[in-house]
Amino acid sequence: MYRGRPERTLRVMNTSPSSFDALTRDVSAQLAGLRTDLPFVMKGFGELSKASLASGALSEKTKELIALALGVAAHCDACLGFHARALVRLGATRREVEEALAVAVYMGGGPSLMYSANALSAFTEFAASTQSVS
Repeated sequence: MYRGRPERTLRVMNTSPSSFDALTRDVSAQLAGLRTDLPFVMKGFGELSKASLASGALSEKTKELIALALGVAAHCDACLGFHARALVRLGATRREVEEALAVAVYMGGGPSLMYSANALSAFTEFAASTQSVS
């Protein structure tokens, strides 16, 4: 039975990685071992990625917006980083990203709303680094 306040004060944790760029580089480096050990699996995944994201009835940018929303639903920080970087490369606007995140929130409820902050942080980080290079 709960009797008053706990002795320790809980603090809110920052769940967003400090750098999505560093996270995606680290994940890519870690996947190098799988590329060596499981070349057919990794090649197959790469081909699946290319085929799935190729422009067709939906543009590549639209497909990347969907992938970002699914990354939110799956709570996959590396997914957010890779797809946010691709969206910057494809010229997505912040508004397009926000609307895709709104759909993720609609479909995933509160947890997706909280995780959308991480997705927007990833997009903002990559957009800012692109602007500083220009």
